[in-house]
Amino acid sequence: MEHFLSDLQVQFRGLFQMILVLGIGGSFPYGFHISVINYPSVHIRKFINETWVERHGFPLHPETVMLLWSFTVSVYGIGGLLGSLCCAYLTTKYRKKKCQMGTNLIMLIAALFMAFSKPARSFEMILVGRFLYGIGSGFSLNIHPQYVGEISPKRLRGFTNSTVAVFLTLGKLTGQVIGLREILGSEVLWPWLLSSVGLPALLQLVTLPFFPDSPSYLLIQKGNEESCRKAIRKLWGEGDHQAEIDDILKEKAAAMTSPKTLRVLEVIKEPSLRWQLYILVTLVIGLQLCGINAIYFYSFEVFHTAKFEEYLIPYVSLGIGLCECLSCILCSTLIDRFGRKVLLLGGYILMCSVLALLTVTLSLQHQFFWMHYFSVILIFLFVIFYGIGPSGATISILVEIFSQSFRPSAFLIVGFINWMGLFILGMTFPVIVDHLGPFSFLIFLGILALAAIFVYLYLPETKGKSIMEIKAEFNKLNFGKKEISVTEKNLPKEQLFCTKL
Repeated sequence: MEHFLSDLQVQFRGLFQMILVLGIGGSFPYGFHISVINYPSVHIRKFINETWVERHGFPLHPETVMLLWSFTVSVYGIGGLLGSLCCAYLTTKYRKKKCQMGTNLIMLIAALFMAFSKPARSFEMILVGRFLYGIGSGFSLNIHPQYVGEISPKRLRGFTNSTVAVFLTLGKLTGQVIGLREILGSEVLWPWLLSSVGLPALLQLVTLPFFPDSPSYLLIQKGNEESCRKAIRKLWGEGDHQAEIDDILKEKAAAMTSPKTLRVLEVIKEPSLRWQLYILVTLVIGLQLCGINAIYFYSFEVFHTAKFEEYLIPYVSLGIGLCECLSCILCSTLIDRFGRKVLLLGGYILMCSVLALLTVTLSLQHQFFWMHYFSVILIFLFVIFYGIGPSGATISILVEIFSQSFRPSAFLIVGFINWMGLFILGMTFPVIVDHLGPFSFLIFLGILALAAIFVYLYLPETKGKSIMEIKAEFNKLNFGKKEISVTEKNLPKEQLFCTKL
C-alpha cells in the first residue's frame, strides 16, 4: 500500500502541486474570511468611534457604531454575490487561469486597504477592503472547484474535487488560529490580521503561471489537442492517457453540435439539464441549511453552560475547526473508494440523528448537570459527520454532473444560491433562535431528512464515470422512456460556453 501511494505521488506530482496552488488562493480565503472577522470586532468598533471623534469632535451613538459594524460584515456577502455573478462571463471569455490571477490582484489591493486603514485613520478603507475581499472570494469560490475538477484524471476526480472543502476548512482553521489575541487578534495588530490573506493571494499569483490550463479547456474550447496532451503529461506524468483524452473528445463532439451561446436562463429551461438542476438546488440548499452555522453559534452557549473558563472557549472552538478540517481530509481519502452518494447520504442521516439528540440535550441541560457535556460531544460529532459527508461530497457531485460547456453557468447558479443563502441566514437565524431556541435545530433536521430522501431516490453515483456516462444516467431521468428510442446523435444539443445572465 505504501509503495502504491509512493508511486502515485511521483506520477501525479504535478497534479498535487497544482491542487495546492489552486487551494491556497481558491476556497482558502473564503473560509478564512468567514472565521476571522469576529476576532477583531471589538477593536474595529472602537476604531470607528475614535476616528469619528477625531473628525467631528463627538462620538457616534452605540447603535450607529453597531450598524456600521454590521454593514462592514455584510458587505462581504454583497461583494461575493457580485463576483460570483460576473465570474461565468469572464471565465468563458478570458479563461479560468487568467481570471484567477486577476482575483489575486483584487485580494492584494483589498489587503493593502486593510493594512493601511488604521494609519490612515479611515474606517471606510475597511469597508472597501471587505467589499473587495467579497468580490475576490466570489470569483475564487466559483473558479476553484471547476478548475480543480477539470485537471484531474477520472480515478482521482473525487479526491481532487473534495480538496475544495479541505482548503475551505483549512482557511477557517487558520483564521481561528491567527485571530487569537496572542497572535494577531490584539488591538495593535488587527489590521495585519485582516490583511494577512493577501499572502496566499501573492503566493498563487507568483506560482500559477507555471501551471497549465485544464486539459478539457485546451481541447474543448481552444481545440488544441497537442497542448491538451502536454498539459496531461505535466499534471499526470508519463503514461497511457488516451482513454481520458477520448472521453474529452466525446464531450467536445457533444458540445460542438451547436455553436450557440447558452445563457443562464437557457440552462434553466434546457430539458436535458432539468434533473441536474434539481440536484444542484437540493445539494446547495442542503449545505447551507444543514445546521452547521447554528452549531457554531450554539457551541459558545454550550461551552459557557459546561463551565469552561472564559479564556479557554476560543481554544475549544479551535478544536471544532480542527475536527472539521481533519474530517474533510478524511473525506478526500474515502470518496473515491466509497463513492459520492454513500458519503453524502451517510452524512445526512448521521447529522439528522445528532440534531435530534442535540435538541433533547440542549432542552434538558439546565435540569441535568451532565447533559451539557453530552451536548459538547454531539457538537463535535456533528462537525465530523458534516466534514466527512456533505462538505466534501457536495462539491465533487456538482462538478461532475455538468459538462465543460455548462459548468460556468451552473456554478453561477451555485454562487447565487450560496451568497444569497448566507445573507438570508444571517438576517433570519437570530430571529429563529430567539423564538425557538434549541428547537430551531428541528428545522435543519427536516431539511436534511428531505435532502437525504431526494438524494437516495434520484442521485446517480458518479464515481468512476465519464461526464458523458453521467449525462446518460441523467437522460433517463430527464426523458424517461423516450431515452430508449433516442440515439446518441439525436440527444438534446449542448451549447458551447455559458456566459451571461
